[in-house]
Amino acid sequence: MSVRKREWNTPKGEKKSAWIVDYVDTTGKRRQKTFAKKKEADAFAATAAVEVREGVHVADSASVTVEKAGSLWIASGEGAGLERSTINQRKSHLEHHIVPLIGQTLLSKLTVPAVRDFEDRMRREGRSPAMIKKVLTSLGSILSDAGERGLATRNPVRDIRGSRKGRERRAERRQKGRLEVGVDIPTREEIKALLGALEGNWRPLLLTVVFTGMRSSELRGLRWQDVDFARGEISVRQRVDQFRKAGPPKSEAGARTIPVPPLVVNALKELKLKQGNKPGLVFANPDGESRSHSNVVTKGLQPAMVRAGVTVDTGELDKHGNPILKAKYTGLHALRHFYASWLINRKEDGGLGLPAKMVQERLGHASIVMTMDVYGHLFPRADDGTELAQAANILLS
Repeated sequence: MSVRKREWNTPKGEKKSAWIVDYVDTTGKRRQKTFAKKKEADAFAATAAVEVREGVHVADSASVTVEKAGSLWIASGEGAGLERSTINQRKSHLEHHIVPLIGQTLLSKLTVPAVRDFEDRMRREGRSPAMIKKVLTSLGSILSDAGERGLATRNPVRDIRGSRKGRERRAERRQKGRLEVGVDIPTREEIKALLGALEGNWRPLLLTVVFTGMRSSELRGLRWQDVDFARGEISVRQRVDQFRKAGPPKSEAGARTIPVPPLVVNALKELKLKQGNKPGLVFANPDGESRSHSNVVTKGLQPAMVRAGVTVDTGELDKHGNPILKAKYTGLHALRHFYASWLINRKEDGGLGLPAKMVQERLGHASIVMTMDVYGHLFPRADDGTELAQAANILLS
């Protein structure tokens, strides 16, 4: 690693000078970089020497722009057969957020301060905290993909996330707050009213959601071959995405077997007979294709909520002067939340009283941390004072 001064005359006879750093990179290739000032050259030489020694240096001439790395990242996802919705999200993050702000930045110049500046610019331009977090995750994935290609040796997004992970998680918990029964989670009385208002082909579908907690994509991808009437079990083996394309569950934990009560088994038997014992999807459209998520919510769940009286006042009046009511819970995830609470609640309170690990497995969560972050406050707590006094009495007796 050497720093030398170069002087020359222009064709017009003007004297010029520059400082050149000569060095050999991690691949053994000789590199040169030119600076206007010796101070800049010395700073680069000091940094490059450490990076070369640690094997993390990529010369600017061997680097690519963030935009180019992003294109390679998308291509790798398409080649790996990622779902269409995932690819579309990648393209959206790259096109609308990353490229306009840092697309022409070389990966070799993308440092922790540069990523922090990118984050600040997104915030100043009005991106929501949730969107900023998603875009940074995509940028981190771009850098990881580039690292595997030898185009980058550092991932400043990962460095930032590592330093703030615990702090972010605590902030998210404060912001989100706890799920509340009667607000986010339907009450037992509301579920009873809902089940009493179910009719037609929506009855077996919504019964299945209430007593399995299946995600919408899993429900819409359920096949008759995955229903075991004899054992009273439903196996989650595939899902249908927003484009109605079938595929495996998103994670290994998503593939699971869920026991169901006779109420659900009997409803599914009736539905199968009604369909003529044909194979295929359990909750298909009349044409045999999978339903869309919006169809299930707007045509099935929400009308049933209104019929059951599980509603809230919109503050508007119809043409007859009557208040216009709408479904209190507008998404299928509310029923998944209820299922989780039913698994957790004590048996004497009408629940199953299952331990956290079993709740995680039934819900198909990738980790028990996810289960406890969302539902930990629902688990019953013993009277610590009473137990402490009893333990002390036993010890002293």
